[in-house]
Amino acid sequence: MQTNSACSGASVTAKNVSAPVRPSVLPRCLAASDAHAVRLLCSSSKQQQQPCSLRHRRTACVCSAASARAVHSVAIQTETLQTVNVSLGDRSYPIYIGRGLLNRSDLLQQHILGKKVLVVTNETVAPLYLERQTIKAGGKHDVEVVSLPDGEQYKSLEVLQQVWDKALQSRLDRNSTFIALGGGVIGDMCGFAAAAYQRGVHFIQVPTTVMATVDSSVGGKTGVNHPLGKNMIGAFYQPQCVLIDTDTLNTLPDRELASGISEIIKYGLIRDAPLFQWLEQNMDRLLQRDAEAWTYAIQQSCLNKAAVVAADEREGGVRATLNLGHTFGHAIETGQGYGGFTASHSVDRGTVMAADMSHRLGWIDQELLDRTRHLLERAKLPIAPPQAMTKQKFKDLMAVDKKVLDGALRLILLRGPLGNCTFTANFDSDALEATLDFFCKG
Repeated sequence: MQTNSACSGASVTAKNVSAPVRPSVLPRCLAASDAHAVRLLCSSSKQQQQPCSLRHRRTACVCSAASARAVHSVAIQTETLQTVNVSLGDRSYPIYIGRGLLNRSDLLQQHILGKKVLVVTNETVAPLYLERQTIKAGGKHDVEVVSLPDGEQYKSLEVLQQVWDKALQSRLDRNSTFIALGGGVIGDMCGFAAAAYQRGVHFIQVPTTVMATVDSSVGGKTGVNHPLGKNMIGAFYQPQCVLIDTDTLNTLPDRELASGISEIIKYGLIRDAPLFQWLEQNMDRLLQRDAEAWTYAIQQSCLNKAAVVAADEREGGVRATLNLGHTFGHAIETGQGYGGFTASHSVDRGTVMAADMSHRLGWIDQELLDRTRHLLERAKLPIAPPQAMTKQKFKDLMAVDKKVLDGALRLILLRGPLGNCTFTANFDSDALEATLDFFCKG
């Protein structure tokens, strides 16, 4: 089967951000499947500047029916607030982006449909933001709180049980709302808890880390880890809204601030060449915590993520390309023990390994490989796996990756000019061997 589709985005106005005004990007997609692979080729396309709203249902295969309706993603901006819409028909929701949003109670009120609220947070974030007006739901709701231990090593069913215990003890009903206040771990766990509690209650994402704001809070992936694999137990479950207060990034240590930048770089590599070029020109501003630069980077990341999720909510095709570097990176994270390496720092390393393999296959040139390495290095991110990761350990852990299908390992790799990628199992295994040999000591 083969499906051709062309998808265009809408214009974006960003007067308060020092960056060129440009449209969101939804790639032209070519999907094909055979006995060996499901292959997706994605490339950036020129956009028509025509604002519109998104109304789209999930499709079973890459862009097909989605593009027949012309999928769009649009950022709506007021003086202090920008809104990106994730278009999923009657499950569509807004992403609010701006400074000081945690001090406003009005934004979330329209998304809290019942009387009772359960805030899920962790020991690090709670002292910083729990008493903000937004989290207290404006004093109009009964608010309960459960604070979990902080760290990837606690992203387990055993720890998640505390959320369900608190919900039951507080007699939360099906019209209750769970609010995830924290980074990617809290967002994933709270979302899964909401999906499972009484077979589904409302939930809201309030991310406080870079990785969570630009990636994990958007799109409805929720879940917990298993000792044998990362994020193996979970569900697709969309939030009512996502609220991103960019001021929360000011409380992050430098290392944590930088750790999520690889996810922004990813969008540039796989589908948004102008964003990659902007990052090359503005990386120093991000590291210096320039508020306008961060607002722009977050907005563009959310536009990219929203467009992909609207086209392929349940990762049947194009959404899988958002996992560039994840197969290598998750092997590192699992191999070193959850908590030993952050998810983002593992993906940093995995991104370089994926780019290296792409070059060995002859799918990208040396210049793009060098630019990828250099940009990650400028962001002060690690680009090599730990010495304890042997070639065999990589192979064993990659064999149980979620993207393995019928025993075949599928990878997201770069292919063609900047902004293009492929999702495939149809590659020369010698290139994978060579990449593992290059990065591994044993």
